[in-house]
Amino acid sequence: MTTVPLGSTGMNVSRLGFGSWAVSGPGWHFGWGATDDAESIAAIRRAVTSGVNWIDTAAVYGLGHSEELVGRAVAGLPEAERPYLFTKVGLVWDPDNPLAAPRRIMKPASVRREVEDSLRRLGVEHIDLYQVHWPDTGESLEFAGDGSGANGAVSPNATPLQEYWQVMADLKAEGKVRAIGLSNHSPEQLQAAEEIAHVDVVQPPFSAINRSAAAEVAWANAHGTGVIVYSPLQSGLLTGTFSAGRVASLPADDWRRASRDFTTGLPANLRLADALRPVAARHGVTVAEVAIAWTLAWPGITGAIVGARTAAQVDGWIAADAVRLTPADLEEIAVAITTSGAGVGPARP
Repeated sequence: MTTVPLGSTGMNVSRLGFGSWAVSGPGWHFGWGATDDAESIAAIRRAVTSGVNWIDTAAVYGLGHSEELVGRAVAGLPEAERPYLFTKVGLVWDPDNPLAAPRRIMKPASVRREVEDSLRRLGVEHIDLYQVHWPDTGESLEFAGDGSGANGAVSPNATPLQEYWQVMADLKAEGKVRAIGLSNHSPEQLQAAEEIAHVDVVQPPFSAINRSAAAEVAWANAHGTGVIVYSPLQSGLLTGTFSAGRVASLPADDWRRASRDFTTGLPANLRLADALRPVAARHGVTVAEVAIAWTLAWPGITGAIVGARTAAQVDGWIAADAVRLTPADLEEIAVAITTSGAGVGPARP
């Protein structure tokens, strides 16, 4: 698989990374329903043996379970084959009420406690990329499923960006983490952080449905910052395997049932997924691989995080890096984005 520099971090990463949100298991606010840990580990290892050299996770995924799972998966691999491990900080849950929405907290003491917990769960001495999951508001995360993620409220006790970004820079200087990044931060917030310490990597949502982070990608490209985007398949909607019937059959504890992408926005999103089928047929690949290839073709994007719960799901997208969309393909997809009415953001760079 193609590898490219991740900004100025010194890491060369595959253009596809394994995302471990979907393997986090049930019993928390943003779960995807029941999962099988053995199948999850098999999916991670299939991705790694197929050329994926980084895994993206977060402390909050499964309330620590995803990090533990990733740690178990990579511990069984030879040292030379172990992927880079990226994780996130700043979503704090109540262990007495695990189904409650986590709170966005980046207080220095909380960050330092979280990094030690993540190191322990992952079973490593340092984290390759440590990312702030969301700007600190001190309030709970009300996720709309489209990358907006915020309920608009900011507590007077919220930690200022300048304070929490300095803590992240300190962790890097101390060797706890190799690189630091910001996820779900605006260009204005990225610029404020850059004035304190270089933003090594940004992680915004980006897909043919959700193009709202185009400005963040452009900011990163102008500042030598790596860009790894999440949800290029929009939580499965762009795999070509969804229908209204499948959405209706999702488990009651799957967060997607309440997302507007899977409710009011579903008809437009399914129209866009269907419009990718002719492109996929011409290239002899899956709809999912076309959707990911479209994301990777956007100027300034280093790599894309793609989730899977089974090895077979990995097989359905692993060839996306090799898909070379033509200018005609890209124009056809841009027209489909516009006519379908799906999502938000520009249809072309």
